[in-house]
Amino acid sequence: MNGADGANGAIQAERAPKVYNRNPGFGARGGRFGATAGDTGRGAPALEPGPDDAVLVSGVSLRYRMPTERITSLKEQVIRTITRRTVGYNEFWALRNINLRIKFGDSLALVGRNGAGKSSLLKVIARVIVPTSGRVVVRGNVAPIIELGAGFHPELTGRENIFLNGAMLGFSEDAMKRKFDSIVDFSELEAFIDSPLRTYSSGMTARLAFAVAAEADPNLLIIDEVLSVGDEAFQKKCQARMLSFRERGCTILYVTHALEMAHQLCDRAVWIEEGRAIYSGPTQKVVSLFRESMEFETSLSATQKRQVVQVQR
Repeated sequence: MNGADGANGAIQAERAPKVYNRNPGFGARGGRFGATAGDTGRGAPALEPGPDDAVLVSGVSLRYRMPTERITSLKEQVIRTITRRTVGYNEFWALRNINLRIKFGDSLALVGRNGAGKSSLLKVIARVIVPTSGRVVVRGNVAPIIELGAGFHPELTGRENIFLNGAMLGFSEDAMKRKFDSIVDFSELEAFIDSPLRTYSSGMTARLAFAVAAEADPNLLIIDEVLSVGDEAFQKKCQARMLSFRERGCTILYVTHALEMAHQLCDRAVWIEEGRAIYSGPTQKVVSLFRESMEFETSLSATQKRQVVQVQR
């Protein structure tokens, strides 16, 4: 992937990287949340961050444990504990042995069908979720927009949520006061800024979230599919702001199903399928292969689709 210009890279490299590590052996079982060797790629060499790396994802796997029964009360939980009637769990691997290197100034799109693991990967990079195994290194100031309404409280007003979200991004109250007018102006929500967030539409919430993130002046901007709920004019406004970020050397990690927007914003892309990164390259090439795959799958009958899935597994 292409790095940023030297000056920006040098500045960012001076920042202390944020690192979290789970099961550095990449496959050894590590207690309750450990992953099995077959799921994390045992024996795969660990990646090491270079001086130009804004994000390094090395051997990351993420497992969810889904209960097979529903416990509806504390009483039922206590009785089950006393009688040693444990609840069964099914394992679901949202990510499997992901390796990803993003350099300063890169703009990278994650493409794939719903449920492929794209949003889970963003949450791991944004430090919302700790991976089951693997290592993640992030350098610089991060502004994540990973879920509609994330970091906001529905009972607080738009004004109060701006300060709340700013605090979560690491800004002081005085700093947010200086940014407040610009945030309201960009979001175009001045008439509603003192109304509770629960009265906002999904598009208005997305406007406010992006406006706060944009004023954070991040080194790494992480955006999930939330901008799709905005109107066309605001989407173009957000797109113009993201292009300006890219020109200034900001690293962008973008998840979208709007593949044309991925073409315009991102130089490279990674195709995520069933929790695995199956192809990485120039955006046009990755999008073309993904579209061909979707068209081929659409042409198959239900029986043929089941046969393809069995072969893949």
